[in-house]
Amino acid sequence: MTCRLERVPAIVVISGSALPVARKLANSLSRSEIHGLVGRINGADVLFENTSSHLQVLFQRAQPIIGLCGSGILIRALAPLLLHKSSEPPVIAVAQDGSIAVPLLGSHRGGNRIATEISNILNSTIAITTASETQFGVALDDPPSGYHLQNPQDLKHFTAQLLSGSQIQPANLPGWITAASPPLSKSGTLQIISGIKKKSGGPNQLIFTEEVLALGVGCERNCDPGELQSLIEKTFNEANISLSAIAVIVSLDLKCDEPAILKLGTTLDRPVRFFNATRLESEKGRIRNPSDTVFQAVGCHGVAESAALTAAGSKSDLFIEKQKSERATCAIARSINPIDAMGLGRARGQLAIVGLGPGSTGWRTLEAETLLAQSTDIVGYSGYLDQLSPAMKTKTLHGFPLGKEIERVQAALDLAAEGRIVSLVSSGDPGIYAMGALVFETIHKIAKPEWRWVDIEVSPGISALQGAAARIGAPLGNDFCAISLSDLLTPSYQIKKRLKAAASSDFVIALYNPASNKRRSLLKSALKILSEYRSLDTPLVIARQLGRPEETIHISTLKMIDPSKIDMFTVLLVGSNQTRKLDNGCGLERVYTPRGYATKFKENSSKS
Repeated sequence: MTCRLERVPAIVVISGSALPVARKLANSLSRSEIHGLVGRINGADVLFENTSSHLQVLFQRAQPIIGLCGSGILIRALAPLLLHKSSEPPVIAVAQDGSIAVPLLGSHRGGNRIATEISNILNSTIAITTASETQFGVALDDPPSGYHLQNPQDLKHFTAQLLSGSQIQPANLPGWITAASPPLSKSGTLQIISGIKKKSGGPNQLIFTEEVLALGVGCERNCDPGELQSLIEKTFNEANISLSAIAVIVSLDLKCDEPAILKLGTTLDRPVRFFNATRLESEKGRIRNPSDTVFQAVGCHGVAESAALTAAGSKSDLFIEKQKSERATCAIARSINPIDAMGLGRARGQLAIVGLGPGSTGWRTLEAETLLAQSTDIVGYSGYLDQLSPAMKTKTLHGFPLGKEIERVQAALDLAAEGRIVSLVSSGDPGIYAMGALVFETIHKIAKPEWRWVDIEVSPGISALQGAAARIGAPLGNDFCAISLSDLLTPSYQIKKRLKAAASSDFVIALYNPASNKRRSLLKSALKILSEYRSLDTPLVIARQLGRPEETIHISTLKMIDPSKIDMFTVLLVGSNQTRKLDNGCGLERVYTPRGYATKFKENSSKS
């Protein structure tokens, strides 16, 4: 996706008395979630068992932490991980009654801003202790949206001089600086420059880039992304303009799926927006290089110049007119103020195919949770939607019954084509007997033109075979494969052929969809085939309802398994001839498949 991925703030609660405050914050803070201690907190989005370990995981993921607990708990948990303030996520300690908020870490990476927002929500006291903000009311390393510090390496020395009594020259300061109370003097030794030019700055000079440029681009179909990128870099270098001054990349809507343009958005980490030909043609009077040839081809007299002017607004100027390479064009328009890309033109819709894991939220990835939190709509089998956290159920949900997989996919694609941010959820991993392949097959076979507007991302999940293996030991320690016993989509003769090939090759085999009320015979056939190639005492793991409260997992054998007890909620792991069962003498049995270290064990034994 071409959007900037934001980490969802985690509101960490370890006491039931703090839960009302947590819920008030979760209802008011955009895209946040409640993390609760198991046994103490009910209704949390994410549950954890060990407070310190969970805090450390969140911190290492760069996820903002709002701890409704004593600051000492946060400090002791995170102290071993502290390296450099430039890489620390925001960590805010909030009293359990919500009376005070203290940004402990990442103050100038969003911590002070989040703490201020918390204070406003709870009408509480905020304790900001960072020197520059306390003394001058401004955080130079955390500028407002639309500004970037070009030389952060000089900030420490600059701030030290400021706190030691040095003053800033008042000329051409941006409004967010003058709105605070910095020490100003015409004879000051410090300087702050704001603009779009590339400057190196220095210990006495900070350079802030303003996001005031709209970059209009056009190119021939399937233009090499490198050619467009080179044209942009050449244009900006020749004009001595910083690429960070770009607020948005814009083009004609016919280019909504053009790889070069989409790649440019990803490379520059800027939003990409598109306008229709009618809107671009309305800028004909302001462009400098109108073309009748372009008009005849796409319905407007220019793409790059018209798109840039449209995005920068009616009061903007064309800063750099159309520049050309062999197959690409670009132009730049400059706005008076930083450009907010939200609401400009039409964005590509986003479809995330998200794996929820086998059931437990603890097995769900941070990426999956983040994509779900960013979604406007979530599509899936109704049973999967029931697994979502309470926070996710505030989204627009589109539930479908079993058997309506194609309808689910088409609905998700249609919603995303409207410009929405959509998640299509699957249990386990979406690429393993789930919705991933069906999405791409549907696009391939039906090929609705409007689906070109959809930017697709696949977010992996923990599959049932991984979950079952982890619960019982390491049965997948050597070569393995997975086979589905559902003959609804695959002919039974083909399934049997694959079973024989896998069994004769001595793979560990994960059997998915082993049986249902109507499908019983194929499981019996599978067990018979497997028994022809391996011992009847071969360990066989039966895992049912993985990750859910009803979870059961036990070890059987090819000889002892009762097929009548197997259903669609079960995954079977059938060992190879190398797979072993291990009993530690305390009643705990494990299953593992040796990786092949037997020779090394012998070598080590002979040496000792």
